[in-house]
Parts: sequence; C-alpha cells; structure tokens
Amino acid sequence: MRISEDAQRRVHTAAAELGYRPNQTARSLRTHVTRTIGLISDTIATTQFAGEVIHGALDTALEHGYLLLVAETSGDPGIEKKLVDEMLDRQVDAVIYALMYTKPGQPPDALSSLPVVLLNGTEDCFDGPRVLPDEYSAGRAAARALVDAGHAEAIYSLGGRHLTSEAPNGVFAGRQRMAGVDEVLAEVGTAIAGSYECAWEPEHGYAGTLSLLDDGHRPKALVCLNDRLALGAYQALRDRGLRVPVDVSVVSFDDSDLASWLRPALTSVALPHYELGKTAVSTLLDGNRQRRLVTVPMPLRSRDSIQPPRVP
Repeated sequence: MRISEDAQRRVHTAAAELGYRPNQTARSLRTHVTRTIGLISDTIATTQFAGEVIHGALDTALEHGYLLLVAETSGDPGIEKKLVDEMLDRQVDAVIYALMYTKPGQPPDALSSLPVVLLNGTEDCFDGPRVLPDEYSAGRAAARALVDAGHAEAIYSLGGRHLTSEAPNGVFAGRQRMAGVDEVLAEVGTAIAGSYECAWEPEHGYAGTLSLLDDGHRPKALVCLNDRLALGAYQALRDRGLRVPVDVSVVSFDDSDLASWLRPALTSVALPHYELGKTAVSTLLDGNRQRRLVTVPMPLRSRDSIQPPRVP
C-alpha cells in the first residue's frame, strides 16, 4: 500500500497526540517475534553479589530493543519446569539459562526449540554458546602481579582448588585460577611453596593462615582464592604481628566490596558480573547458535596489598 508522506505525517502526529502505542502482543501474532528474552536462573537474581549480571543483561537487552523477563528457580526442578512453561507460553524469543557461579549444569530439554545461551555452565557438551569468566587468565594476572613486584619464593595459596569433602575434585574456578598461577610461576622458574586447601569462607582463611604459620612456614606472599579468604588471612596475620604488605603481600579474586574496605586495600582480580550479563545477551542476539565458548576477561584491580618482598 502506497501512503503519501503527508498522510504519514498526519497519522504520526495524531498518534502522538492521542498517546497511541502499537499492541505488541497482537503484532507478535503476525511476526512471531515478541522482542522478549527470558533469563532463568537458580539463585542469581536475588543474590546481591551477582546482581550486576542482571543489570548488564537488562541494559544490553534495552539497547537492542528487547524486554528482559527474569525468573529464579531456587534450584527446585518443579519450579524450573513451571517457569520454563511460563516463558514458552509468553513466546519469548530466546533464553539465557544462568547459574550463580561456574559449575556443571545444562538448560532443560524443553528449551531446545529456542536460541539459548548458557551462562556460567562448565559442561562443554552443551550444544550451543556458553559464556564464562576467564578464570585461567585471572590466575595468570594474580601471579603476574606478585612476580612483577619481585616475588619469586615463599608464595603460598590459601583455598587452592577448593578440595574439600564436599568437593573432592575441587571447583572449576579454583582449578582454573590455580592453573594460571602455576603457569606464570613456572615461567619464572618458581612454584607455589604450599597450598592450604579449604572452603572459601573467612573462618577458613583465618584457620589456614594460622596453620601455615604454626607449621613453621613463613610466607612472603599469599594467593587467596577469594576475598573472603583474604579477610580471614588479614586477621590471622595481624594477630601474629605480621603486616600486609610489609611482611606478607596478598592478592585475591572476585573484587567484592571487601577488597576496597580492607586496610590496606586488597589487590583483587574482578569477577566481571556486569560484563557477563552484557555478553550473554549480545551472544544470544548475534545469530550464531553454534557450540562455542565465549570467555569474559577478569581485570586486575591493583591496590595496596602488594609490595616487593622484605629483605631480611
């Protein structure tokens, strides 16, 4: 149908004056496109630490003219099935299936008819795009920060690969981070002097640091596998009269609020929450549904917890 420019102008003017908006639901019946994206997660939506994932996904969806529908399963299979059905009933165009942290997990088969991006899923058998933080390069960055400051011996790790009775093989982030640390140290002819394997909570950081000191170890640097461990390590070192970074340099991971509040402020490799959400949406909308891994860089936030090793 040919409509004159004058008629188009008058229609648009009238629509603006009347506040008319197209009915997107009715339009989708014709186009089969709703311009909505579903984000289905386990616990990420209500976790403060990972809230930036939602912000990154929301902002990027909006930039592309999409609405983001967020739903959380709390890890309950029954709730997940109901939420998946609700997303399908609303005819979302695509889905981000997100896990709170890097771990095994796959989207349910019910989503196989839609474009799906798996966020934080470590299983490479998923037949589509996966988005993960680059934990291996993060480990390299942490070790490089110590090496560049002159550390070449008495470097210990706290938390290690998270080898515990609940996780006898460790966790993905721990294995990847330590692989990066080990590689950089090997490049300069050194290695981790010892590793205290434990869960990644402050009380374990405190107990682990005391254990190292009580066993006669005298660390010049600690690689803490997250900021909560570093908090415990700070307290233990202080209780034993050791100063950060004068006596012991400390580098960590996650760059949580703890990192900037600790004194001295903690050098930490950031988990890129906002960028993970942003990348998940961008990957979902790029049209490539092939199996592939998309990694998101983890930047080092340099602060005051590292200095050259103290000369005896």
